[in-house]
Amino acid sequence: MTELRTLQGRILTPAGWRRGRIGFDRHVRSIEDGDGSDDRIVLPGFIDLHVHGAAGVDLMQGFDVARTIARAHVRYGTTALLGTTMTAAEDDIVRALQGLAAAMAAPDPDAAQILGVHLEGPFISPHRLGAQPPLTVEATLESVQRLHALAPIRVLTLAPEIGRHTELIPALCALGIRVQIGHSAGTYEEGLAALRAGASGFTHLFNGMTGVDHYRPGIAAAALAHAEYAELIPDLQHVHPGAIRLALRAIPRLYAVTDATAATGMPDGEYALGSQRVHKCLGCVRLASGSLAGSALTMDQALRNLVEVGLDLADASHRVSAFPAQYLGLDDRGRLEPGARADLVVLDAQLRVVEVYVGGRGVDLG
Repeated sequence: MTELRTLQGRILTPAGWRRGRIGFDRHVRSIEDGDGSDDRIVLPGFIDLHVHGAAGVDLMQGFDVARTIARAHVRYGTTALLGTTMTAAEDDIVRALQGLAAAMAAPDPDAAQILGVHLEGPFISPHRLGAQPPLTVEATLESVQRLHALAPIRVLTLAPEIGRHTELIPALCALGIRVQIGHSAGTYEEGLAALRAGASGFTHLFNGMTGVDHYRPGIAAAALAHAEYAELIPDLQHVHPGAIRLALRAIPRLYAVTDATAATGMPDGEYALGSQRVHKCLGCVRLASGSLAGSALTMDQALRNLVEVGLDLADASHRVSAFPAQYLGLDDRGRLEPGARADLVVLDAQLRVVEVYVGGRGVDLG
């Protein structure tokens, strides 16, 4: 049993900021007003729904790399994540999901909790690959069910204009999968049709999709006009701050993801991204062609970048914890109130991570 612990500071609750003390074991037990310093900020743990790798390893390598990835990201305040695949041959995706399932079956107490899979490939457009290799295929219900049986697919990215993808969406939703539109060369109308069929999000908004041309609006325009949720990479490289502000005004529950690769937490150099090699230089991750290829972003830096763009801290916090939790339908986390899971991050006045608790258990950040 996790012992009852307390933390003092400025605590973000669903009702707003409270200065005082939070008591918790595996769950939050109490929040009481009292003394609390502005130098200790207590937030809900970060939830990252798009993670390919970290610490020099990539999820597609399979075996036990998922644990390494989850251990690396918890150091930056991420208390839960989705392991994210690349477009690849089915055998390679199967190996990645088997490794992920093994990590989920034996949770590491010193790591972020792995919630399941974000299947980003292979059901995407060959015309909007981004950093994905050219191994795309059309989705079938049977192929998704085979993969879903290996590890729970919580989020699936597809290009709605491909084959029968849009008519497949209701069946995918019936499996409990959140369908996201991404890596798509589709039109505004095709994006809207996918939303009406049950798609509920957009994968790394603006990147890997048709844009906002006022004569021929594309997938990004459909998101800005109609989406309740969308993910965005706020590393200030993938999306200009002005476009981030545009999306914040248009999409009520826009939330941050890292799209983190094996280069995350590592020095400049060459790393794997699925079957490809990427290069990290000055914090930016690119293919040899120069195209952006995921990121080296961490969720604490995403929070700081959102504040830099102009959000207040409470709003920025919602976009790295509450909104991704709501998107997945998780009512036990993403907020600090009695009864919620005790996933907490303590920041200093400069918004740097100083303590992390996963299910009430303190993580060694040394």
